[in-house]
Amino acid sequence: MAAHFLFLALLTLASSHAIASDPSQLQDFCVADLNSDVFVNGFVCKDPKQAKAEDFFFSGFDKAGDTGNKPGSNVTLIAVNQIPGLNTLGISLARLDFAPNGLIPPHTHPRATEILTVLEGTLYVGFVTSNPNNQLFTKVLNKGDVFVFPQGLIHFQFNYGKTNAVALSGLSSQNPGVILVPNAVFGAKPPISDDVLAKAFQLDKKTVDWLQAQF
Repeated sequence: MAAHFLFLALLTLASSHAIASDPSQLQDFCVADLNSDVFVNGFVCKDPKQAKAEDFFFSGFDKAGDTGNKPGSNVTLIAVNQIPGLNTLGISLARLDFAPNGLIPPHTHPRATEILTVLEGTLYVGFVTSNPNNQLFTKVLNKGDVFVFPQGLIHFQFNYGKTNAVALSGLSSQNPGVILVPNAVFGAKPPISDDVLAKAFQLDKKTVDWLQAQF
């Protein structure tokens, strides 16, 4: 009986560790030593006695990002590289700025769920579930509205209003990562074979080559 309980306890522990997104903290904080040459999952902690208030601080989040680019959007991410004190805490923050008709293209965060609230303007947002259903969930968000994008699912945010829009996102990882679908597919380095992409998207090679040239 004791062996059975021990097995269940070990199985539960292994399962909980397997589904964790970020390494769990074992002390009050673990300020990242961004200059360390030691490679670990996350960042090495610096001596807590050397921690200072600046390790938990960032200034300038009130400033709008530059949206003068083709998508017409800008993301200001505050993660562990910007605030070393976020190391092991499993959270980060992002400011999303949109020009009129600005878009954050379809993308995923491989290590984080995202929760977004609109501060100014109106956004059309959505995510797509995994195969085989590929179901699209969308919503038009106004100031004060909140929407959740589950971890790993492809999602987007689009400002189809006539004024600028601003949103704030919380992410459940100190380093959520981002994979922009158009950039990953058509801007891979070295490029994915146009034979592969033509077959996958049911396009002719000239169209694929043109799309790759955009990235």
